[in-house]
Amino acid sequence: MRIEQPAAAGTAAYEEDRALVAQVAAAVQAAGAHLAGRFATTAHLAGREEVVAGIHANDEASLAILRPELTRLRPDAGWVEDELEGGPLPGGEWWVTDPVEGNVNHVHGMADWGVTATLVRDNVPVLTAVHLPPSGETYTAVRSGGAFRDGAPLRPSPKRRLDGALVGTGQARPGESAETFARIGASVTAMLNTAMVVRVSVPATLQLLHVAAGRMDAFWQFSQVRSGLLAGALLVAEAGGVVTDTRGRPWTPDSADFLAAAPALHAAAVETLSTLD
Repeated sequence: MRIEQPAAAGTAAYEEDRALVAQVAAAVQAAGAHLAGRFATTAHLAGREEVVAGIHANDEASLAILRPELTRLRPDAGWVEDELEGGPLPGGEWWVTDPVEGNVNHVHGMADWGVTATLVRDNVPVLTAVHLPPSGETYTAVRSGGAFRDGAPLRPSPKRRLDGALVGTGQARPGESAETFARIGASVTAMLNTAMVVRVSVPATLQLLHVAAGRMDAFWQFSQVRSGLLAGALLVAEAGGVVTDTRGRPWTPDSADFLAAAPALHAAAVETLSTLD
């Protein structure tokens, strides 16, 4: 991630974060286990009202476990109430969580969902844990300490050309602006003419996990929604990938858009996406 590192390996802050991330992983696993009990592949929803009600009920069920535990672990850290908020945070430490990342998938009976928790310090993500109950996988990262899936190190794709790449994008939330939808459409068209395969899906975090693990080669999004980007951004960066905006500039929560890519493909992805305007 092309931003200043707040804590280097071996410092007291780093050692504290490394000890904390295991407890954060336990918290997202506990919330995920509860959500797994609410999950059914036979969901039949009649309309928007039922979808929204199911999403809210899931959020409340997860937060009832997640929030008390994270508050216990870091009682002085702030808490972001709205998971769809974007932009920079005030100084200090903040918990940025998505109690059900991919909630819309959960309520529709699809398996692409999980629970995320990221500790942000002065607008820099310093540790994160993501648990995917359908697969049982847990992903963790600490700033300057690497990225892992169930304890095994993650590495990005070694691909060097977009013509063999699997890339992806998706909307950050329902009801984006017409301009954002137009940019998404234009970016998909541009990548369809450049990459091998383009995947358009939600949620962002799960696609970013694929980039960190080398299963996908790039992901971009025209969004500032923190909860969908911070966890994956840290995992990709700590795995050895590159995280910037779509023009290759350093990415922060204040950036208007987002790009994560395998190192050797990043320049080509920027070249394709930076032409959209």
